[in-house]
Amino acid sequence: MSPAGDDLLAGRGRRRRARRHRHGAVIGLAIVALALTASSGAAVLLLTGAPGAIAGCHLGDTPPRVVGGDTLLTASDGAPLGYVPTSENREPVPLAQMSRWLPAATVDIEDRRFWDHGALDPIGVARSAIANLAAGHVVQGASTITQQLVRNRYLDGQEMTLSRKLDEACLAVQLFRRWPRQRILNEYLNTVYYGHHARGVQAASWTYFSRPASRLTLAQAALLAGLPQAPSDDDPLLHPQAARSRRAEVLRAMRDAHHITAARYRTALAAPLRLRPGDHYAPSRHATFFDAAQAELVRRYGAARVRHGGLHVTTTADAKLQRLAEQAIGGWVNAPGEPAAALVAMDPRTGDVLAAASAAPGVGGLRFNLATQSRRQAGSAFKMFTLVTALQQGIPLSSVWNGPPSLTIGDRRCLNADGPWVVHNFADESSGTMNLVDGIAHSVNTIFAQVALKVGPENIVRTAERMGVRSPLTPVCSITLGPEGVSPLDMTDAFATLASGGVHHAPRLLRTVHDAHGVPLLRSRPAGQRVVSAKVVHEATYALSAVIRGGTGTAADPGRPAAGKTGTAENEADAWFCGFVPQLAACVWVGYPQSETPMTALDGFSPVVGGSVPARIWHDFMVAALAGRPVIGLPQVRHVTPAAPAPAPAALAPVTATAATAPTSPSATSSAPSSPQRHAGHQQPAPAPAPAPAPPVAPSPPATPSPPVTPAPTPPGPPQAPGDPSTGGAQGPGHGH
Repeated sequence: MSPAGDDLLAGRGRRRRARRHRHGAVIGLAIVALALTASSGAAVLLLTGAPGAIAGCHLGDTPPRVVGGDTLLTASDGAPLGYVPTSENREPVPLAQMSRWLPAATVDIEDRRFWDHGALDPIGVARSAIANLAAGHVVQGASTITQQLVRNRYLDGQEMTLSRKLDEACLAVQLFRRWPRQRILNEYLNTVYYGHHARGVQAASWTYFSRPASRLTLAQAALLAGLPQAPSDDDPLLHPQAARSRRAEVLRAMRDAHHITAARYRTALAAPLRLRPGDHYAPSRHATFFDAAQAELVRRYGAARVRHGGLHVTTTADAKLQRLAEQAIGGWVNAPGEPAAALVAMDPRTGDVLAAASAAPGVGGLRFNLATQSRRQAGSAFKMFTLVTALQQGIPLSSVWNGPPSLTIGDRRCLNADGPWVVHNFADESSGTMNLVDGIAHSVNTIFAQVALKVGPENIVRTAERMGVRSPLTPVCSITLGPEGVSPLDMTDAFATLASGGVHHAPRLLRTVHDAHGVPLLRSRPAGQRVVSAKVVHEATYALSAVIRGGTGTAADPGRPAAGKTGTAENEADAWFCGFVPQLAACVWVGYPQSETPMTALDGFSPVVGGSVPARIWHDFMVAALAGRPVIGLPQVRHVTPAAPAPAPAALAPVTATAATAPTSPSATSSAPSSPQRHAGHQQPAPAPAPAPAPPVAPSPPATPSPPVTPAPTPPGPPQAPGDPSTGGAQGPGHGH
């Protein structure tokens, strides 16, 4: 009990002896007023030893109103992320965690004989009866704190009638028999309404003073103690003068009860209100991660429990990385009319989502989470899955492929409404003959179209799903060019599987969940599952590191060994960069969230491609996130098995290579162009180091081609909703980088 509570308890014995002498006289006066006061039901019950016999109430048959608590989400280090939004805010705390002035002030103004009487107060009944008789109508009530608690807990919302007053008094007597006074007072202080969505003293303290209830001053405690009687009329934010007058009443009651000295009374009376409305219950500033974690909580425990269950949730968010992710995006995307961007970062060793951030300048009311729920075309970032599938099927990195500017594929699997599938390289630049390492580094569409047909689109889909893509995928011929809609979380999960050495860890947003009583609801960490062999991971990582060393992703170079892949969808409507180091994997998406609008210009880049703005956002985030962390090397593949140029497999026939005039757009085979930076304080990445020389390649027999497969063409799929684009047809456009 607090010191003030000790003072209140000190004279109980003395007061109880005096009470016995006064009780008889007061009862007679109370009876006279029964018919004229709203407290008549209480008086009848006082004269009986069995309140249930008259009122017909039984505490066990009256379910209490569920008064929940706010669910708090924190980062992994305990830093608060925010509270789940609800209509009323409540954080129950024990009396020991309240300012010593608060219980005293509440008792003195609401029920000054609380420590002397039982559930009902006969002296209070008499006092209110006399006042009501004198006025000719009800001007004063006589409800004790126990009665008010019963009203809030069991009878909330019921109309004030004589029958309800009887029930209230009856239930109060029964509750008083079960609970000690300290528990009654504690429950009252945690459930009474203080205005501005604040239920209970802790929520009220944060709402009006931006501090916990334990740190309230005498003047602040007196202000709060006066609010439950009329929280709207005495609202200190809207009616400060009325609030000061009510505070003065509370302070006088405390002085008259000898719980504060005259000097303390004068000092507190003269004190300004010193209101400091805070943002303790405001929507989380880290909305993207918070919303994703809240959605996962609702999926597991239901919306009602999440909103009102008072859960304490420790998430996987790294507060520092979350801030860095938001800063990296804000450095490039921040003005109305600019595209949106999203970034997800994961710990490859555990699957913990360390950061999830997004920004959509000038766009409001999005009904989906850009980082975890949007489905956008991944473009050539999807070639990573084709590469892994090819390596799994024994196609070596040294296998040599011809990449003409344009390729017409007449395979029956790839027919569409316009006839055969025609694949183009970005800018229609012929990249010539090269091995798979150079093919992935320069993102040559016509090479990877051939690889996709050789390994089978359905196998590419299976690889993507095993590595973490949860969005629905259709095994169309153009799957390698990323026509299917995927989320940044999907792609980060998949690249994290490579970073973890081929062991897939399902993305995890929640680390621990405890209920309002501290009982653990979630503490397990699911084990990872190997989905790609270590040998394939080493080879794929080596090839993807060439993207950053000297391919389309040089702007992403974080100054340490890293691997990744650029991606740009048809018409530059979506641009990606996904990559990893052994300790951290991240993906960045840039695009317009509500439509497939080409990104013709951003920060001097025209058009926006995966190797421009997304790669630079990724670079900025990774450099800051990895500062001070050890540099870990990536696998190196030596003595690459030589291979001769492979003839097109039978399943590809007929294939026609055609020449084409290159458009004026920049080539994906070179590093992204530099641009003037209009964002203050942003540093352009250092020039990429000269690419490492490729291992020597010499001819050797090609792998045996797969037998031809000729299923009927897949019909076009349904159109996607805005923000969730997909080509949906048997094959998508032959354009991606």
